[in-house]
Amino acid sequence: MFTTADHPLRARQVCEAMDLAVAPNSINDVHVELKRPAGRGILAETVPGLFTRLGRGRPMAPRPARLSGTG
Repeated sequence: MFTTADHPLRARQVCEAMDLAVAPNSINDVHVELKRPAGRGILAETVPGLFTRLGRGRPMAPRPARLSGTG
């Protein structure tokens, strides 16, 4: 869906495209699920609540450093 969209999408629009109920709980669930790939640099949250795919050639967001466990 994000590859064909020409503008950032809101969680409500994603619900509508996926034929999910457009209810506050569904919208919130989708919003939470969109935050994960945004945190991993797959999607970008351009402004709060608007998500878009990172274009080719654009740098990905840096991943947080992992701490090595001692025990």
